[in-house]
Amino acid sequence: MKLNADVVIVGTGVAGLFGALNLPSDKQVIMLTKSDIESSDSFLAQGGICVLRDENDYAAYFEDTMKAGHYENRKESVDIMIRSSREIIEDLVASGVEFEKRNGKFVYTREGAHSRPRILFHEDITGKEITGKLLKRVKELENVQIFEYTTMTDIIEKNRRCEGVYAVNEKWGEIEIYADYTILASGGIGGLYKHSTNFPHLTGDAVEISKKHGIRLENLDYVQIHPTTLYSKKPGRRFLISESVRGEGAVLYNKDKKRFVDELLPRDIVTKAIREQMKKDGTEHVWLSMEKIDKETILKHFPNIYEHCLEEGYDVTKECIPVVPAQHYFMGGIWVDVNSRTSMEQLFAVGETSCNGVHGANRLASNSLLESLVFAKRAAQKITECYRQEAKESA
Repeated sequence: MKLNADVVIVGTGVAGLFGALNLPSDKQVIMLTKSDIESSDSFLAQGGICVLRDENDYAAYFEDTMKAGHYENRKESVDIMIRSSREIIEDLVASGVEFEKRNGKFVYTREGAHSRPRILFHEDITGKEITGKLLKRVKELENVQIFEYTTMTDIIEKNRRCEGVYAVNEKWGEIEIYADYTILASGGIGGLYKHSTNFPHLTGDAVEISKKHGIRLENLDYVQIHPTTLYSKKPGRRFLISESVRGEGAVLYNKDKKRFVDELLPRDIVTKAIREQMKKDGTEHVWLSMEKIDKETILKHFPNIYEHCLEEGYDVTKECIPVVPAQHYFMGGIWVDVNSRTSMEQLFAVGETSCNGVHGANRLASNSLLESLVFAKRAAQKITECYRQEAKESA
């Protein structure tokens, strides 16, 4: 089966959806997703989305991002992300996204390695709120088609240009989708790990395909482990206990219920401390206590975490919960420039599958949604610019 589109987007997470929303309405867009439309890690993001609170916060936000990334970040990308953050929040609000407010003003929370509160949130399901509202907007677009349970198997390459993708699904079998531009937004690599917070079908397909075609990759060994996921012996995805819980005052205890680390240090440092403590104690987990957070805050800010833990037999308002580190985020991926262009013409990459250098060697908490949105919009704007240039030249 052969299909034609102006743009094909592989992935329906926050990056793919926002890319589609920012493309010209007269361009035909086909979106593919490997599973059902809501099984993207974007829906799972709990903590929130960072934003530059005011110009006085710029230097601190920049330093926090760089420090967390061990100063291996691309400074230009970090600058673009931070300076674009207010505009992105305005776009989200215009799309119907609701963030926590008090007396009509945004409420900010704090997470590890942030020097001040600068994270907007919606309870503890911020990713679901943002991605769900963007998906609703995309479904309203007449120029966008979405194919679920459709797996990209390769890109169509001719003369070192990307002209679309090969894919497969049960209904049509093999599909060839030809397009002027292709955006890879297929998420991370968590499905390759035994313990991960990611959906199991996210297995780095775009990175493997890019490797085969000689497309430039970067920092493939930069994988972030999240310090606190709910310990379980059950197989499958690990349930994340948001870092914002620690930002609100939760503490980590060893087997003797004694605190052993500063919970607001960067994720890699907290993870290392937990692993060392587990080895020292001879245990498979450590304990997380929310005793310093009042019950009203837990029920209002973290209802999803509260309910899930209750289902697992833990009442977080009364007792500690067992937590363990698990694979969480991929900082490396397909190298892209500041407009999300890969090293192959007509091929773009956005979101976790790309590497624009924002995160360096270790991502700062709640920068992922923002980074995905900023650079997905820039990809769409660059494609729009290319179409305008082509029209001008052919006029």
